[in-house]
Amino acid sequence: MTLSTIIVDDEPLALDLLQRYVERTPFLSLKARCSGSSEAIEALSYGDIDVAFLDIQMPGMNGLELSRLIGERTQVVFTTAFDRYALDGFKVGAADYLLKPFDYTEFLRAASKVLRWYTMTQPLSKDKTDEREDKNIPEYIMVKSDYKQVRIALSNILYIEGVKDYIKIHLKDSQKPIMTLSSLKAMEDTLPGDTFVRIHRSFIVNISAVEVIERSRIVFGKEYVPISESYRENFDRILGKKTIGG
Repeated sequence: MTLSTIIVDDEPLALDLLQRYVERTPFLSLKARCSGSSEAIEALSYGDIDVAFLDIQMPGMNGLELSRLIGERTQVVFTTAFDRYALDGFKVGAADYLLKPFDYTEFLRAASKVLRWYTMTQPLSKDKTDEREDKNIPEYIMVKSDYKQVRIALSNILYIEGVKDYIKIHLKDSQKPIMTLSSLKAMEDTLPGDTFVRIHRSFIVNISAVEVIERSRIVFGKEYVPISESYRENFDRILGKKTIGG
């Protein structure tokens, strides 16, 4: 598996170092080096980018702001000289955080973490030269919870709830949800969109687990999950494909 990569930093020396590290890593392929956010946005618009190494402090739009514009499946690794940005980085769903100055071992550890994420969510190998023909849907995800890595089968998920800086993953076979430090958007980008649907700013549901809909809420046993108007149309469209009768 080879991950297409962009590097973004307004300092030329830092950009040169990142380029050397990327070129030294067998599973990374450098697609663009960018000295600012505008160049990065242009590079991202040309095609799929698997991972972006972003400096946080840059003139104009900073790395945190840029990361919020990076959609879908691109993983972000922040690089910065200021550790106070660590929590902000994880709030926007960053895969990792490198504190300058960092050596190749630290860089490789972060890059390998991204590679593991792609390996887990896209189990079969993918070749970038084949235009991403691998469309296989992942069967499970791995999340960090209580200092452990927990494997969760997608078929076991009822719904996912966003609570401040955390998410709760509610399961079919457990009354206690699994909590992990992440954002609901990061989960939405990771999960297959034809099965897991955002129905509220704080909730994603597994369509295959929906058995009862009562007015503007989904019933999971004794729990009720609201469907907000802003997400209703998309939910009805996807649910309608699986509904018989009128």
